[in-house]
Amino acid sequence: MEFKFDKEENKEQIVAFMRFLDSKKNTPGPLMPSLQHAQEVFGYLPKEVLEIISKELSIPMAEIYGVATFYSQFSFVPTGKNKISVCMGTACYVKGAQSILEEIESQLGIESGETTVDEVFSIAAARCVGDCSIAPVILVNEDVYAKVKKDDITEILAKYN
Repeated sequence: MEFKFDKEENKEQIVAFMRFLDSKKNTPGPLMPSLQHAQEVFGYLPKEVLEIISKELSIPMAEIYGVATFYSQFSFVPTGKNKISVCMGTACYVKGAQSILEEIESQLGIESGETTVDEVFSIAAARCVGDCSIAPVILVNEDVYAKVKKDDITEILAKYN
């Protein structure tokens, strides 16, 4: 699934981002802060923004992609308005987190790491959310759902539509 980045719609952010890049041109190691700032401003790293970074900082696209794909903090797809994290830590996994993740994927029609076409939901598998006593756990934005069962998913998702 490909998301369309509208340069015209993001014109003001692009102009401000280019000013940021201009301030980084003569500093050592400008790529990481530029990628981090782009992710913060645009919510992800659209190809068009990576091309701007490449041109403005004279860094080849291959190098930019090499760095951006190495670090898990960067995303090449926009995140949804509602971010779902399914804990896949040992306690959650043992108590059925995999089937819960599969149920969410099935209901939303996307896989972990993806965003729905309407950009309402994103799904991510989390290594551990740190509360094994209430496993399995999912987070939707900042809301914590404890001892989740597959049958709970429809009701949980309906709260965010």
